[in-house]
Order: sequence, then structure tokens, then C-alpha cells
Amino acid sequence: MATAEIVKEIPVEKARWMYETMVKIRYYEECMVQAYAEGKTPIFNIGAGTVPGEMHLAAGQEPAAVGMMAHLTENDTVTAPHRPHHHAIAKGVNLKRMTAEIFGRQSGLGKGKGGHMHLFDPKVKFACSGIIASGLPPAAGAALAAKMQGKNWVAVAFVGEGGANAGAFHETLNLAALWKLPLIVVVEDNHYGISVPKEASTAVPFNDIRGVAYGMPGFRVKDNDPLEMYRVSAKAVARARQGEGPSLIEIETYRYLGHFQGDPEVYRPKDEEAQLRKKDPIPRMRNWLLEQGLASEEEIAGMEARAHQEVDEAYAYARESAYPQPEEALADLFEPA
Repeated sequence: MATAEIVKEIPVEKARWMYETMVKIRYYEECMVQAYAEGKTPIFNIGAGTVPGEMHLAAGQEPAAVGMMAHLTENDTVTAPHRPHHHAIAKGVNLKRMTAEIFGRQSGLGKGKGGHMHLFDPKVKFACSGIIASGLPPAAGAALAAKMQGKNWVAVAFVGEGGANAGAFHETLNLAALWKLPLIVVVEDNHYGISVPKEASTAVPFNDIRGVAYGMPGFRVKDNDPLEMYRVSAKAVARARQGEGPSLIEIETYRYLGHFQGDPEVYRPKDEEAQLRKKDPIPRMRNWLLEQGLASEEEIAGMEARAHQEVDEAYAYARESAYPQPEEALADLFEPA
């Protein structure tokens, strides 16, 4: 974790919000593990069960989301990749409607038609996509719109370290620097692009050093540290709001689960998850709050209880919501002229 000096830089309410939100994200993902498994045993069938389709969970990657989102408002745009729940929750996406969408229910954000990789909440300017690196160009567009309107809004695009090798990543960085856009690109380095380790797919050891090629600062956050992510994000957001242009951040983070639920994970060392969990950022953040006198045991228990209650209510809402009617399949589509 970052040193005690961060106490001078982070308001108490922000530090508490980060912890409570990380707890909420982790509990949400743990509940999704159980919900997704329903109806998929004894033989795994991706199309069966309460939550059909593919599922990518972000347990362990919470610091990337909360450290950045602590600096954003509803006016700032965020785009996320196919592993989006932590970003969505931290950005303030409606949790009940998000969960209903994942469950394929009519009350979902997209009326149950998009699923977990296509979550859209215009009220908080959040979107995600299952196509690798496809969120970067729209984020640049949002940043350009803000600049043209004379707003001090920023746009943030999250992408995996594998996506940093996609053409859209480099094209977006180039234009963002050329046009001096208020864009921040956050690379979540969880060490694997699906099943391919970073060192087997990427020519540079760290993606933050690619920023210099596009005339922008690059920052690297080590060891999945939420407080250091907060510190670095503060610098990048301030630059963007002040009209100084884009920034690139790479955070070393970890996913405890497979690339997708049902992933046999034969590419990972058998003890890797256990070793990673020894450095879990949530108990580290909890201990830091206590050590710095920013929260008591009772206050932390209250944060955890609130987070769990909100998640439980969202899952109950989704389960109780109705499925779309068959005749709704062709609704909300573009009609030929």
C-alpha cells in the first residue's frame, strides 16, 4: 500500500467510499459466481441456467476502478471492456437494473437484450463492449465533444493489457495527443490476455512507457495498490480538466478467477490464485483505514453491511423481474428507410 503520506491527499470520505465500493464489487462478483453456476451442472453448458451466456468476473481488480472513479462525476464518460462490473459499480450504474440486464430481464438497462458485456447507463455516461479495445474510440469521441463544448469533463477508457496491442488503442492515443483531448486510458494488467501471459504477447515490459511515443505522460501503479491508483489518477484527471491533454495509466492488478466462468485455467500455476489472495487489496485497505484512524471497526462493519445489502437487493430485484415477451425481440431496432 502507499505510504501514510497519502492521508494528506485523500479526503476521509473518499477513502471510505473506496473501501465500501471495493467490498460491494467483490461481494457482487462472489454472488454472480453462484448465480451463474445455477443450471450449469453437472455438465457445463454456457447457454443454460439462470444467467446464460459468457461471464467475465473482476474479483481482485477493484483498485483499478475505485482509484480512478473517486475523481469522476456523472458528467465524465467511462467506457469499459468485456470485464466491466467493477467499473460499472464504481461509476454508479444503477445496480438493480444492471443485475436485471445480466439476468436477461425486461427491467434491465437494455431490456435484457445486451447481457453483461453490453451494459449502458446514459445517466452516468457508462458503456462497455465485448470487442477488444472498442471502447477507446468512443471515449475519445466523448472527450472531443467535451472539448468542443468548452466543458471540463473528462473521458476514461479502460482496456486490458492484451487490448493494448490492438490497433484501436494506438490510433486513439495518437489522435488524443494530436488533438490534446481530455482522455485517460487505463490499462489493467492482470498478466493474461485470455490464456496468453503478457511476456509472450507484448514487446514492452510495461504499457505505460508507450505514452512517450504519443507525447503524453505514462504512469504505472504497482502491486494492485488502490491508494497509489488514487494518487496517479488525481494527476491524470487534473491534467485533463486543465486542458493539458491525455494520459496513459497501467495498473498491475490481478484476477482471481478465470478469463471466463468455466475456464479450466490450465495455463495458470496451481498455487497462483492462493498467492495472489495473500496480497488482497481489500483487507489491505481495511487495515490502512484502521491504522490511520480514518474509520473504526464499527464504521467499517457498517460500510460492509451497506454494501452487502445493496447487492442482495439488486439480485433479489433481478430474480423477481419478468423476462421480455417474445414479441419484444424485434423492438428497439433500427428500421429500414
